[in-house]
Order: sequence, then C-alpha cells, then structure tokens
Amino acid sequence: MRSTACLVVVLAATLSVPAHARTVYRCTRNGTVSLSTAPEPGSKCVARHFEDDPAKVPNLWGNLGVVKGTLYERQQDGRTVYGTRKLPGAVPVLAFTVQTPPGSPAHVGLGQLGPPQLKPYSAEFRAAAKRTGVEDAMLRAFAHAESGFDAKAVSSKGAQGVMQLMPEVAREYAVLDPFSPAQSIDGGARHLRQLVRRYNGDLELVAAAYNAGIGTVAQYNGIPPYRETIEYVAKVQALYDRYKQALEKPCKSRR
Repeated sequence: MRSTACLVVVLAATLSVPAHARTVYRCTRNGTVSLSTAPEPGSKCVARHFEDDPAKVPNLWGNLGVVKGTLYERQQDGRTVYGTRKLPGAVPVLAFTVQTPPGSPAHVGLGQLGPPQLKPYSAEFRAAAKRTGVEDAMLRAFAHAESGFDAKAVSSKGAQGVMQLMPEVAREYAVLDPFSPAQSIDGGARHLRQLVRRYNGDLELVAAAYNAGIGTVAQYNGIPPYRETIEYVAKVQALYDRYKQALEKPCKSRR
C-alpha cells in the first residue's frame, strides 16, 4: 500500500516534463494495492487525476500510519512507467516514507485464521442460510473473521455480537438484541444478501463493504486501501474456501 500524495510528489520530482495534472492508476491484485503511471498488466486499475500541486492531492488511502515503500521504474509499451509494485523488469528508483492521516471508518475483526468451526450456532447458521439464500459457508466465514463466534464481542469501532453488526446496520435490519446469536446471525445474513446482490456476488467487494461500509467502497471504486480491510478481504476469502470444504466433507461421507 502506498500514499497517493507521496507517489505524485515523487513522480513530479522524477519526471522533468511540465504538466498541470497527472494521471495515477490505483491498481489492485490479489488483495494488494499499488499506484502506477500506467495500468499494470494483470491488475485491476482505476485512473485518478490530480493537479501537480502536492498540497491539493487528496488522501485516497485512509489510516495507514507510517508507510514505507519503493518507487520502481519499468518499460511498458515503449515508454517509461513508474509504480509502487515490483513487476518483472522493474528497477528501484528511490525509497520513500510517508505519514498518512487518520480517519479509517473500518472496524477490526482480524486475529488469527484458525481452523473451521462447525459446532457454534450450527442451527442458527443453517436457518439463516435457508431464509436468505446466502451460503452457510459464507455466513460462517464472516462470523469467524469478525468475532470468532463470540456472541458478546464488541469492537473498538462499536460493532457487536457474532456478526459484529454496527449499530446502524443492526437498526436497519431490526436487530433488537445484537448480542443474541440468532438475531445477529439473521441480521448479518440479510445484510450479506443485500451486499451479494449489490456487488453481483463479488466476494472481495462484499467483504470490503461489510468491513468498511458501502459508502467507502463507492468512494474508492473498489476495495478501500486500508491495511485492515485488505487483510480482512483476504481472510474472508480464505475462510470461505475452508468452510466450503469443511461443510462438503460430511455430505460426501454420507454418500
């Protein structure tokens, strides 16, 4: 992850061609984010346009604290390209350190991955999956990532219960007691159903929105560049795969 302001300043210092504005591409690949002066091969990139005045460069990256990185130079399509991801043929130009401003709205819920847990609230997960059409494995993956199935969990951001529903989300889905496993799982399942529909089943975006909020995903036009959100998305994906395999085994054993 890299600071937009830092990269634009570095590019302004590195490139001697005068310009009133620059285009920087925010590129995502396998849950990681980089910036580049041209779209990266193999990454999903979105163009961002900035004035050359460093003071006017907005922060696109949220609360990352002190970030250290390297700017690389590479040849692409017959021209010199600069970026923060080390791609084949890229050579380092300079290292940088930047302090990014606070303000990430995401709540935590990371911790260790751990093995799949099929016993906690199994009836509640099956019932919620049947009512909403959201896979049992997906529900368990989010519960595992969020609270580790702790019905009394409360995050530093105020998320509560098994599914770590923020108060506004709990109100939206009429969850009267966020610490009730049944109500939390039901509310979380209905929330996930809406996110799955909104993002056409894209689990990365579903997980990012669950962690950082729909508005933040819209603001960044994709996975927000918060360290915890990027890690969270990767964690949910890994857990989802594990729970799918774990839930399939009992079925196969009965055949």
